[in-house]
Amino acid sequence: MASERNRTEEKKTYTVGEIAEMLGISDKVAYTLVKSGQFKYVRVGRAIRVSKSSFDSWLEPN
Repeated sequence: MASERNRTEEKKTYTVGEIAEMLGISDKVAYTLVKSGQFKYVRVGRAIRVSKSSFDSWLEPN
């Protein structure tokens, strides 16, 4: 479990599936959230990768 946490901390991007899992929402809702411009993302082929720093900033309370 600790090694899994370390891998997540070292990542620079998240997949949409990882975001869905972290937020406890469906993949479809996560895709909608990503495409609404809430955080920065890039396409790698057909895959979407979300900037970790952008997502983490969005998660922090204002």
